[in-house]
Amino acid sequence: MENYTLKNGFTLPALAYGTWQVFGDELSTGVNTALDSGYTSIDTAFVYENEEQIGKILAQRGQNLDEITITTKVWNEDQGYDKTMASYERSLKWLGKIDMLLIHWPGPDAARFADTWRAFEKLYEDGKLKAIGVCNFKKHHLETLLKTAKIVPMVNQIETNPYMVDEETIAFCKEHGILVEAWSPLAHGAKVFTDPVIGEIAAAHGKTNAQVVIRFLLEMGLRVLPKSKTPQYIRENLAIFDFSLTDDETAKLRALNVMERVGPDPDTFF
Repeated sequence: MENYTLKNGFTLPALAYGTWQVFGDELSTGVNTALDSGYTSIDTAFVYENEEQIGKILAQRGQNLDEITITTKVWNEDQGYDKTMASYERSLKWLGKIDMLLIHWPGPDAARFADTWRAFEKLYEDGKLKAIGVCNFKKHHLETLLKTAKIVPMVNQIETNPYMVDEETIAFCKEHGILVEAWSPLAHGAKVFTDPVIGEIAAAHGKTNAQVVIRFLLEMGLRVLPKSKTPQYIRENLAIFDFSLTDDETAKLRALNVMERVGPDPDTFF
């Protein structure tokens, strides 16, 4: 597993196991398979409704929590200083620990996410978090936040896959030392798995379409959060550190970008 080092020195593995829409037995199988296969990071959120179960799975494993990093997120209705503090305590009780906390969506109220960020800064300064960041913030959201923030977000988790690459926001993040994390890296699967361009590159390397896409995003300098409920695919998604893409292959993959979202637009979702 390769790693990224945030500007405060905290290290994050290049891949994290994503848990959106994973529950029950599938979540137990997924988390256990991921950790047994070599994942050392789990990404969740309050709104995923699985924080409590993840905490129980880790306890049942007898998992040493110092060996893994856990990210969760403050939901829209929990934004604001006091509500954020309460959200943190609730998630901490369920998960057992939180290494990194993110604002899940910016929403339309800049003053509100600024208050949320003040709570994040307090938690970080008090040593309760290793890193703080945001999700789904476009360039203009980040510019607004930075007008009042004492601490620049360390991470911005945004939808990124071959068909949806927000070059403007990614460039802004890199300029300000903000690590970009790619959620929905496989664009919900179907299109990636049948794309002839991706398929041709995969065949050339003896890899799957999913492995090529994850490698592509890693070579862009992004942290990637692949999600799967299938043990075989969970393991395969880790097998992407033994090959590299050529410049020509990278150019072909970049040409697939049409700014087509599978998730909501952060400007209209709240």
